[in-house]
Amino acid sequence: MTTLFEARGAHGERPSLTTGERIGSVLEYQLAVNRRTWRGRIFSRFLSPVFFLLAMGIGLGGLVDDRAGGVDGVPYLHFVVPAIVAVQAMWVAIGESTFPVLGNIMWDRMYDTMLGTPLRLRDLLAGHVLAVVGHIIMATLIFVGVAAAFGGFPTWGAVWCIPVAVLTGLAFTLPVFAFTARQEQDGGFNILFRMVVTPLMLFSGTFFPVAQLPVVLQPIAWVTPLWHGVEAGRALSLGRVDPPWLLLHLGVLVTFVVVGWVLAERSFTRRLIK
Repeated sequence: MTTLFEARGAHGERPSLTTGERIGSVLEYQLAVNRRTWRGRIFSRFLSPVFFLLAMGIGLGGLVDDRAGGVDGVPYLHFVVPAIVAVQAMWVAIGESTFPVLGNIMWDRMYDTMLGTPLRLRDLLAGHVLAVVGHIIMATLIFVGVAAAFGGFPTWGAVWCIPVAVLTGLAFTLPVFAFTARQEQDGGFNILFRMVVTPLMLFSGTFFPVAQLPVVLQPIAWVTPLWHGVEAGRALSLGRVDPPWLLLHLGVLVTFVVVGWVLAERSFTRRLIK
């Protein structure tokens, strides 16, 4: 029986690329690009959790535990670590969905090159998103491993923080892809980081319960994907799962992913399809 590879290498008519092969080719390109920088990425992603844990979990956490006996009945380290896992996923997702995407659109115009081949717009979008998911998974695994070594998780429920963090990161990846595709310069990223990302870290229950916010600000936290990722990861890590609430948090994250995909596809179509 003739294999698909042999059929394409032979003279005459060749079978069309499958959807998986088209997406895989985009993913392979992204992996090839990242092979040049993976050492620095891994090094920084080991240092990031160490600094977070030393500064917030152990340094600040020691003060909180001494003066308030922890937060919600648990040591501050156990309260904050699952949240930082979600925050890390958000940071990685946004970092990989801004400058790299705009570079492919404007500076090296790699998307245009890809669209000059049998690849379709959905293929390059899906392939690049999968590459970002790979970054999120790697960063999350490193963070969880380092945090576990510091005693940051009280139960094996911490394992479930990994898929929750990946889903949280994906809930940011696709909307930011849509945002990036509409940018003419990188100046818009300053607004994104200063006016969206930083406030989210402060007002999504990462370092203190949202209930401590003024009542008027609490609904703002409730509609953000980070708050839902933080709450889901924290509940699983602490073994305090309330199934209806967990399903709500996961459902909101999935909604952000689905809506984000639609917006990203529309933005990419408007920008790249002439």
